Amino acid sequence: MDAGTRQKRVDALEAIKKQALNMAEEGKDSLEVRDFITSAKKELAYELPDEESFKKAMNATLAYKAKKGE
Repeated sequence: MDAGTRQKRVDALEAIKKQALNMAEEGKDSLEVRDFITSAKKELAYELPDEESFKKAMNATLAYKAKKGE
């Protein structure tokens, strides 16, 4: 992932954090805050995918399955 995309992800995660803290200060239910965080992070993953992490996870999964199948 290039530096520009990584910085956008960091900025987006900071915005999610700020909004979640504001929701908590306003007295929102912890489940509602958690739901917001989960859905916001999922949306971020679709908008700015981290392909390197995906490839690492996929390779680890394939290696595990290959080892388990022996």
